[in-house]
Amino acid sequence: MLKYILFMPLLLSSCYSIERDCIPFHQGEFKFTQLIEGELKSSFFTRDSLYEIERYEGKIDTATIRWVNDCECILTKLSPSSNQEKRPIQIRIISTDKLSYTFEYSLVGDSKNTRRGTVQKLN
Repeated sequence: MLKYILFMPLLLSSCYSIERDCIPFHQGEFKFTQLIEGELKSSFFTRDSLYEIERYEGKIDTATIRWVNDCECILTKLSPSSNQEKRPIQIRIISTDKLSYTFEYSLVGDSKNTRRGTVQKLN
């Protein structure tokens, strides 16, 4: 009986494993939608092995991208317009499915202000 009790947590935890296949999201075209001041706003970005180019409300921002591991990267804007924008952003993919991923992001060194979002892959 004791061995069944010890085996149950292992069995139950394997049923709830989170999928994290991050490599397909290293490159492509994506859409990120978030609620800003009560309104849903979307940004679109293209990512290749070196850069991420974001289009949001008629503006284009380019950042370098450096993958720390398969599921974590650092974005650094190429032309920051303020001291706040000079700080790199750390992104950690926490789950994936076929066409989207859920991630956490914060300024590097500011893990207390972490936010979450979901990104859809367009192609």
